[in-house]
Amino acid sequence: MKYPIVLHKEKDSDYGVTIPDVPGCYTAGSTIEEAIAMAQEAIQCHLEGLLIDKEPLPLSSSIEENQKNPDFENGIWAIVDIDIAKLSIKSKRVNITIPETVLHSVDKYAKQHGESRSGLLTQAVTEYMEVHN
Repeated sequence: MKYPIVLHKEKDSDYGVTIPDVPGCYTAGSTIEEAIAMAQEAIQCHLEGLLIDKEPLPLSSSIEENQKNPDFENGIWAIVDIDIAKLSIKSKRVNITIPETVLHSVDKYAKQHGESRSGLLTQAVTEYMEVHN
């Protein structure tokens, strides 16, 4: 799942990072690269906590949507990709039946977007349940 993040830098401070779609999840770094890496770690930890608590994972929104928020004015935007299938929460191997053409489309899409089949299916099911809950 790809989450937009916004970095802010005040004079004489580190880069502060806000993750708009993950309320309560913040971090910082002394460089842009470090701030982005810290954001990935913070999001993963936050999502693992939500899974442990059996809470739904937050859906991601677009940078364009978030740029409308005046709190993020003059921020530096980036995208952090989280493979929710690889979170340290215990995974379970399952056997499912899916039409071959759909599976081919899933694999093609996952490859084009740098994701795994499991990660894409996990994200799709999570988003579907959130929207239809």
